[in-house]
Amino acid sequence: MDGTDGEAWMAVRQRLAAVVAAAVLAGGLSGCGGADGPAPGSSPSASGAPTPTAGSSSPTWPAKPTDRSPHGVLLSAQLAMQTARRAKVNYRLGSDAGSGPLFWQPKTALQVKRSTPAAAEQLIVVDTVAYEGGDAATAARLGGKHWERFAGAPGPDGHREVPYAGLIDLLNPVVALAAATADGIGAQYVGEERFEDSAVEHYRVNTDADRYAAAQTQLSPARREGLRTALAGGGSASLTLDLWLNDKDQLVRLQRTGTGDTGRLDDSVLYTEPGGPLSAQAPAESDTVDTGTRTVSPLAR
Repeated sequence: MDGTDGEAWMAVRQRLAAVVAAAVLAGGLSGCGGADGPAPGSSPSASGAPTPTAGSSSPTWPAKPTDRSPHGVLLSAQLAMQTARRAKVNYRLGSDAGSGPLFWQPKTALQVKRSTPAAAEQLIVVDTVAYEGGDAATAARLGGKHWERFAGAPGPDGHREVPYAGLIDLLNPVVALAAATADGIGAQYVGEERFEDSAVEHYRVNTDADRYAAAQTQLSPARREGLRTALAGGGSASLTLDLWLNDKDQLVRLQRTGTGDTGRLDDSVLYTEPGGPLSAQAPAESDTVDTGTRTVSPLAR
């Protein structure tokens, strides 16, 4: 995440802090910094890349705001997921599926094992460096080493791109909630439901790929355009977000359905262990082959 992205994230947090001001006063919180708990550490991996890991204690969750309108609840969910900073994801994006830990703050990290056929079984992204492989086929192709390593290519602003940013932004719960709470987007409360033996609250919003991407003011223009491209095929005409929240206003399930330029969209993401003891570990340098820099399509999964 570059300096511009960090400033934009702070602007989003300040907007959400205003919404929960009454609850913050009632709960005795000291502000957005105190609500976050410890940041994930960045310890060097064997290959020299920073490795996000969970802090030694759980985050301090913000108090619920007094505004319990659908829009207010979804703003509360956005703050709750920002506070969590990480979760395990289990996703199905069209015909592609996988699972593993995702970090969205303070730096991007993703470690997933794909459960549908792909060129490589596993994908690891740590900030602007990615690793693919972790399987016998990769080892056979690379003479015994299990991972290909590559860095993101420099973008128009001179900063290196985050590899697989299109995939990461589709999985990021804060991105989805920013789209759901954007100006001019109405939210609907569907009702209380059961999900994995727990009571959850179901909300729904209607938007489209352009508005979904435009709401991401924390992302660079190039990354917003990549997200729009990732969604446009099945969501340019219409895009419905169904969001299920637990009793802490944390997002536990996201579903995107829609119609677009080339067909229909049908995505599902489950979130577990928000703020939990998760890690994304880069492979050992001795087990990797460096392939230089690479630009990854926003449609890549």
